[in-house]
Amino acid sequence: MTAPDLDPDLLRAFLAVAEHRSFTRAADRLNRTQSAVSVQVRRLEQRLGTKLFQRNRDGIVQTAAGKELRAYAQRILALHAEAVDALRARKPEAVIRLGVMDDYGTIVVPPLLASFAKNHPTVRVEVETGLTATMPARLGEGYDLVIAMHPEGRGEGELLRREQAVWAAAAACRAMAEDTLPVALYPPGCLFRQWAAEALDHAGRPWRLAFVSRTTAAVESIAAEGLAVTVVKAGTLPRRLRPLGLRDGLPPLPVADIRLHCARGLSRPAALLADHLQRGISERATLC
Repeated sequence: MTAPDLDPDLLRAFLAVAEHRSFTRAADRLNRTQSAVSVQVRRLEQRLGTKLFQRNRDGIVQTAAGKELRAYAQRILALHAEAVDALRARKPEAVIRLGVMDDYGTIVVPPLLASFAKNHPTVRVEVETGLTATMPARLGEGYDLVIAMHPEGRGEGELLRREQAVWAAAAACRAMAEDTLPVALYPPGCLFRQWAAEALDHAGRPWRLAFVSRTTAAVESIAAEGLAVTVVKAGTLPRRLRPLGLRDGLPPLPVADIRLHCARGLSRPAALLADHLQRGISERATLC
C-alpha cells in the first residue's frame, strides 16, 4: 500500500489551524480564503484516513491524531526549510579538466591542487594522467588545461620549467651486467621511449624492451627490482632508484620542456588554476 503524500502546503494549513484554533484566523495568517484552508485540511484528513480537528465549546480543537501529527508536521516543515536554504546558498560548482604526465600527476600536481582547493572549495578539478603527446590537440574538447612534455625549445604553451631526462635503476641493478641491456619504458608516443632508443642505438649499446607500461609506478617498480633500467625526469627521480650516466656506460639524454597549454576562452576558475600551477611549478628548480 502506498504511503499518503504529506504535502507541505497541506501541513502548513493544518498547523495554522492548530495554532490559531480557527479556520478564519488561519486563513488570515496564510493569506488565503477560509474555504481554501478548509479544503486543504479536509484533503489532508482524507489522505491520512482520520479526523484531525473537532468542535467543542471552546471552538476548534485537535483530535488525538491531530496532536500526534502536529509534532511530525513541525519537524517535516523545518527539515524542508533547511533543505531549501542549504541548496539556495550553494554556489554553482565549477569543473576544470586537467591533463598531465603520470609522474607530475602523482608527485608535483597534487600538493598544488590541495592548496588551490583551500581557497576555491566550490571548484572541482578532474585530472587525467598519461601520455601527453596528444593531449594539447584536445584542448577545449577534452581538457581545459594540459601540462605536457616537449623537446627542449619546441612546443607551444607556456614554459614552466626544464627537466633533464636521466637513466635510473636500483642501487644493485642486475640488468647492467647483461650483454643486452633490458629497459623498462612507456608505450609508443612517449618522448622518453624515443630518446632512450635513439641514444642507445647511436651509442651502439645492445638493448631490449623488457617491460612496457603507461604508468610511472609500474615502470619504476620493475627498475627498483633490478630487472631493467628506465628513464625518468631528474626532478621526480624516486628515492628507490639511483641516476646512471657515462660512468655506467649509458649515453646522455636530452632535456625536456614542461609546458602549460590552455584552452581558448578559459573560465575564471580555470584561469586562476592555470596561474596557480604556473607559479607552483616554476618555483621548482629551473633545471634538475
